[in-house]
Amino acid sequence: MSHTLNIKTAGIPLKQAKKALIMVHGRGGSAQDILSISQHLNVNDYAVLAPQALNHTWYPLSFMAPVDQNEPWLSSALEIIGETVQAVTDAGIAPENIYFFGFSQGACLALEFLVRNAQKFGGAVAIIGGVIGDKINRENYKGDFAGTSVLLATSNPDFHVPVERVYATANILKEMNAEVTEKVYANFGHFINEEEIQLANSIIFK
Repeated sequence: MSHTLNIKTAGIPLKQAKKALIMVHGRGGSAQDILSISQHLNVNDYAVLAPQALNHTWYPLSFMAPVDQNEPWLSSALEIIGETVQAVTDAGIAPENIYFFGFSQGACLALEFLVRNAQKFGGAVAIIGGVIGDKINRENYKGDFAGTSVLLATSNPDFHVPVERVYATANILKEMNAEVTEKVYANFGHFINEEEIQLANSIIFK
């Protein structure tokens, strides 16, 4: 199984925008679902793009399963994120003006893409997510974020994403020169809360 490039959009047209936000939906979600969150973010002058996963799932198993068990879906999903970024850069928007927002499986996928392709981006918000794999393979992670701001927010406990993996992901991002903000909510559940939106606006979309 592989994904096909199917990007839904919101905000201003890509060719008119100076900034772009790429939003990555979670398992069972849709591009339209995650796009609706952009209405609550300070991105009125952004082009907003959300790729759609085939069958609403980027990869079949837990993000903490051995990587080879999530193939070929995972590699295909990472390629889709890369192609979405390429569509933005082809429109003349530099990487430092490209932002990311992911939730749950989408947060995991966005983070995995970012650490494999680190450079100066505009910023990233990952709500309930971490880097992918039963073990963390640092050999896959290359580049320098050059001070890119990243917000990691999660609930503890969360039945999909152990908080330990969120902390480990934060450490990797910091080692790669990202400016990381971590926020852990006790027993909040597997949702996006209003304070996370406010944090995203004050830290990333300011």
